[in-house]
Amino acid sequence: MSAEERQREIVSTARRAGSVDVTALASTLGVAKETVRRDLRALENHGLVRRTHGGAYPVESAGFETTLAYRTTMNVPEKRRIAAAAADLLGDAETVFVDEGFTPQLIAEALPTDRPLTVLTTSLATAKTLGEGANDTTVLLLGGRVRPGTLATVDHWVTRMLSGFVIDLAYIGANGISREHGLTTPDPAVGEVKSQAVRAARRHVFAGVHTKFGAVSFCRFAHVGDFEAIVTDTGLPAAEAHRYSLQ
Repeated sequence: MSAEERQREIVSTARRAGSVDVTALASTLGVAKETVRRDLRALENHGLVRRTHGGAYPVESAGFETTLAYRTTMNVPEKRRIAAAAADLLGDAETVFVDEGFTPQLIAEALPTDRPLTVLTTSLATAKTLGEGANDTTVLLLGGRVRPGTLATVDHWVTRMLSGFVIDLAYIGANGISREHGLTTPDPAVGEVKSQAVRAARRHVFAGVHTKFGAVSFCRFAHVGDFEAIVTDTGLPAAEAHRYSLQ
């Protein structure tokens, strides 16, 4: 097996399983651990994986994106803490955009229910959760083409609706965030929705786990400096968090 074939197999395994382990790969591929580590370094340089201690996980790209169902199984405690902290930034906002994705869904669930609030979202899961609650929250589901993997709406119907609103606060997610390339997502249609939501809102908050940082996907929709707050977990080193705060 050539290095190219081996690396292709590593990426395929990572995308299928969600992560790979150096020891397991060495055994499966019949090569030394150092060979696997070299492969992972090469794949990371090409933006296909992010290395971890003892392994790696796939980076979302134009050709690969995790599903909502998968996201609900990963880093759940961290995502719940991030969501609670992000919801605390609501302030006096009365109209809120909640992006697609599991962390934004958790933010929506953490929003107060004892005051009038209008929530706009592209997420069917978020709309369902909030719509079933008996509270003062009005839910506006932005209609469009439903993406099966994420159960969220996209395309011109959504962006046209968003262009007619002035929103107090937008909670935005991303597949990757970096100081050099800003906030990115694999799908151009999703990127356009996110970009329009940023344009429509007066305030913007990004929320995401530390694994998003340094990752770069296909479509840039915003810059780090567009956001008043970035909410993540302590897995992001303090020095790196400080660098983002200076953007």
